[in-house]
Amino acid sequence: MVLSHGVSGSDESVHSTFASRYVRTSLPRFRMPEQSIPKEAAYQIINDELMLDGNPRLNLASFVTTWMEPECDKLIQASVNKNYVDMDEYPVTTELQNRCVNMIAHLFNAPLGDSETAVGVGTVGSSEAIMLAGLAFKRRWQNKMKAAGKPCDKPNIVTGANVQVCWEKFARYFEVELKEVKLSDGYYVMDPAKAVDMVDENTICVAAILGSTLNGEFEDVKLLNDLLTKKNAETGWDTPIHVDAASGGFIAPFLYPELEWDFRLPLVKSINVSGHKYGLVYAGIGWCIWRSKEDLPEELIFHINYLGADQPTFTLNFSKGSSQVIAQYYQLIRLGFEGYKNIMENCQENAMVLKQGLEKTGRFNIVSKDNGVPLVAFSLKDSTRHNEFEISDFLRRFGWIVPAYTMPPDAQHVTVLRVVIREDFSRTLAERLVLDVEKVLHELDALPARVVANGEAAAAAASEREMEKQREVISLWKRAVLAKKKTNGVC
Repeated sequence: MVLSHGVSGSDESVHSTFASRYVRTSLPRFRMPEQSIPKEAAYQIINDELMLDGNPRLNLASFVTTWMEPECDKLIQASVNKNYVDMDEYPVTTELQNRCVNMIAHLFNAPLGDSETAVGVGTVGSSEAIMLAGLAFKRRWQNKMKAAGKPCDKPNIVTGANVQVCWEKFARYFEVELKEVKLSDGYYVMDPAKAVDMVDENTICVAAILGSTLNGEFEDVKLLNDLLTKKNAETGWDTPIHVDAASGGFIAPFLYPELEWDFRLPLVKSINVSGHKYGLVYAGIGWCIWRSKEDLPEELIFHINYLGADQPTFTLNFSKGSSQVIAQYYQLIRLGFEGYKNIMENCQENAMVLKQGLEKTGRFNIVSKDNGVPLVAFSLKDSTRHNEFEISDFLRRFGWIVPAYTMPPDAQHVTVLRVVIREDFSRTLAERLVLDVEKVLHELDALPARVVANGEAAAAAASEREMEKQREVISLWKRAVLAKKKTNGVC
């Protein structure tokens, strides 16, 4: 859910030039209209407004898949009216979900026997998967503490400060203290030694990130497992590990097969992964896989029968579309191990092209690592005149959406730009982006400094005027585009 607010112009109506062929009255923006309108008009009104959205292919801020093959698009369209939860009515869809769970479990080296089925569930995304995994850890810890006659009202979870916001949501929604390992300059992931030091008897799990959102780096899950194993032996605790592999789960098995991060490590009890990131499916699919049945408390699973048969369910959502599950199965059998490996290698190569191009400018420090999620995070070597936020703003004029952000504590003084390399980001686009970055740098160099060279907080009047002019031009352009839609109050 998104908390939203309305944005309107000079009136409260929606106007569309082409819709005037079908309707003669304007539509209210924030109330349901009294009358129906032709389907052509409804389509055109919405299509006109969506033209002002960004181009998904040029949205380099997002890890989410923006392209799939036409054959998969057909499967998605054919199944949009299927409710994923109606397992008795759509048994084949349920079977495809179970196949996906088992394929992913084997990919993550789950210790399964020849006839043993994996324990896992399809989710809307990694956020829901993390909530479910966290609930399983919390309930398992509560049961253990109750059996020992100890209080179980103050659970905590240990993570790095670089975790995605869904971990903060889990902690707040389900009343678990979030203990964060602070970052440091030059080290932008969780330090395993510091994380283990923060573990106590009330720690339900330690969450490691396989592919940090900030710079794509993999955390050292093997070292975390070894250190935590030693501490468990010394204390008598059995603190487990969850791996948030939202971005890296569909990368590491193909690019770094020897890297030990998954169920090969005894303390890793559950893993989440986003099918809609490097699983190569459109937004709306994630997976949570458990090591064994013992790691998912039975009391969290609901059994319903009002849809026609007994159906076990462990989700925060109930009704949802089946399309993304079917699309995930398509990708797994269509590409196979070889296909995923080829795509990930190509993404990594394109990331290196972009990295090398940025390095040749001589203006940036590369913050990301060569081994990890295929992305390039970079910061200015000298930000006394202009900063990364200005570069991000100027790149939007070329259509690029490149986010600029500050690092979490204690590295908040570092600002970076980040480009995520997806399957549809080609080498040509990488080279084009470097050229556009160079153009932006030349334009910024020609402008007065953002602040005085000595770094004191003094405003540069000429620079402010220039930036104001840029904002005014953008504002005029937007108003001009919107004005084209108005036809004397007739829609």
